[in-house]
Amino acid sequence: MEIRRRPPNPKVQVDNLEYAIPHKDSEPRNILEKIVWEKDREITIVKERVPLSQLIEKIAKLKQPKDFLAALKNSDHFPAVIAEIKKASPSRGVIREDFNPKQIATAYEEGGATCVSVLTDKIFFQGGFDVLLEVRDTIELPLLCKDFILHPYQIYQARAAGADAILLIAAILSDQDLIYLKKIASTLSLSILVEVHNVEELNRILSLGGFPLIGINNRDLKTFETDIATTEKLSKACSKALKEQNVLLVSESGLFTREDLNKVFSFGAQAVLVGESLMRQNDILSALKRIIG
Repeated sequence: MEIRRRPPNPKVQVDNLEYAIPHKDSEPRNILEKIVWEKDREITIVKERVPLSQLIEKIAKLKQPKDFLAALKNSDHFPAVIAEIKKASPSRGVIREDFNPKQIATAYEEGGATCVSVLTDKIFFQGGFDVLLEVRDTIELPLLCKDFILHPYQIYQARAAGADAILLIAAILSDQDLIYLKKIASTLSLSILVEVHNVEELNRILSLGGFPLIGINNRDLKTFETDIATTEKLSKACSKALKEQNVLLVSESGLFTREDLNKVFSFGAQAVLVGESLMRQNDILSALKRIIG
């Protein structure tokens, strides 16, 4: 699925005023494209408010990031669980009204999660880097900054807020983008989880090489329906290359029970990312213990 990075209606300046040139296809084609366009505008605004030099100064005072990939490989249970902190989503609306990041993070740590993922998108997921900072100050587990990263600036934002790893989504990034953003992340000692949705995207990432942590999202980007058989389909299609590159697979979305985890583990996923099924529970600690088994 092609995702356009920007609206096809460039702005022109006339007498110090900006006007958008009309275009017949100027509306987003899907929710992911809508998010990407909004994120591009957001980055432009934030960069003016907080210069990169300020983020670099903050990062210089931080401890070295934790090894996110090593934590998954050395988990005391399999598949290793990346438990997600997410208040809302575009498809589901508000998932958890009683949203207390500190309490949720503590429950995840006590419940046996190997790592924690934190949504930092504000507009569509009601998250934020303030949430990531709050979680970092609360627990010691490795943290994944989950956002729609398009620009190196966002990687510095993630590191400054205490992230140990970042998410890169193949559907919204070119090969050149992926290579460049990987270099930036490496200079900051951050792990990278690359997310793919289909065989074509997985083949792209494997052909680039050097991405030892790949997430298979079981959610269809067009319908937003989930099917954990996606993990089986993709892992089988690229099994040889996955083994040759020693890739650790993460199955994402549509995982609700221990049986679901057992299934994707049998498909080759050594880790899972579980969010909504935990966030909807009254007792998150007990729910996490059940799913870990």
